[in-house]
Amino acid sequence: MWRITHLKLWFIAASAVAIAMVWTPAAAAQVKDYPVKPVRLINPFAPGGPVDFVGRSVGQELSKIWGQPVVVDNRPGAGTTLGAGLVARATPDGYTLLVTSVSTVVAASVYPNLPFDAAKDLAPVAVVAQTPLMFGVHPSVAAKSVQEFVTLAKSKPGQVRYGSAGQGTITHLSGELFKSLAKIDLVHVPYKGGAPSVAATTAGEVQSVFDQSAALLPHVKAGKLRALGVTSIKRVDIAPDVPTFVESGVAGFEVIVWNAILAPAGTPRAIVESLNAHINRVLGQTELRERLGALGLTPAGGSVAEFSTLYKREVARWAKVSKEAGVKIE
Repeated sequence: MWRITHLKLWFIAASAVAIAMVWTPAAAAQVKDYPVKPVRLINPFAPGGPVDFVGRSVGQELSKIWGQPVVVDNRPGAGTTLGAGLVARATPDGYTLLVTSVSTVVAASVYPNLPFDAAKDLAPVAVVAQTPLMFGVHPSVAAKSVQEFVTLAKSKPGQVRYGSAGQGTITHLSGELFKSLAKIDLVHVPYKGGAPSVAATTAGEVQSVFDQSAALLPHVKAGKLRALGVTSIKRVDIAPDVPTFVESGVAGFEVIVWNAILAPAGTPRAIVESLNAHINRVLGQTELRERLGALGLTPAGGSVAEFSTLYKREVARWAKVSKEAGVKIE
């Protein structure tokens, strides 16, 4: 999976490689006039969330470089597949793009009758930012670590509940992956969004919850939740005292929520590489990196090839998890 600890090293190298690839004579000729009109950036989430913030922040900086507006078009619905489908079926000319998260890959694995193929109909452009999930429990839970929680769950099979942002979401499938790797029987309770699932956990309706670190930490600091683990391979700067699942004994448990930009499959390679280079350029801006960091997001970047490798791996991985867990939304 994606390694947060090495981002700074490969960010610089990958950016240089991407820019060099773009500005060959043939590629330069293909993109010299791009863009000549506004670029539509479809966000399959409702306004106000992390993906919306990422899209608008990056779009604003790209518009400064291009001298053309980047218009964010929020199209929430069907677990992000509505907006993703619009991009998958759009003309592949670089003027309709998708800003989304790993949730789109997850959703594509649990909706069996989609009119598009996430693996074939979307072209990876660049990862903008990423963050692990955090696992929190209600203070009444008699577990001070992930291993103690596993022991508790094994002693009460089918009695310990975990909340998620909804059926077929990344927080749902993270729980299913946890169940599989730790060999425990938890009861999934879906809510209509991350905030309601966290609120339900602080109220004691469910004993545990997965959500992004920035969403759980205020409740942890207030004593309303206890943080047991983060889903990255390395500990995170905003919660250095919280161990990872891997170091807590759950081998192979790594979940990274990435926010990225994709294009319709068939978009000219030169345009994709140009987009990647410009996104890497804006991600090098200190102010933007600080704004992302304030939301608990680690700026990413990197080459098209690197994101393509990650994207294919994530599509296959979450399809496997959803199939094994029997998660399907008709």
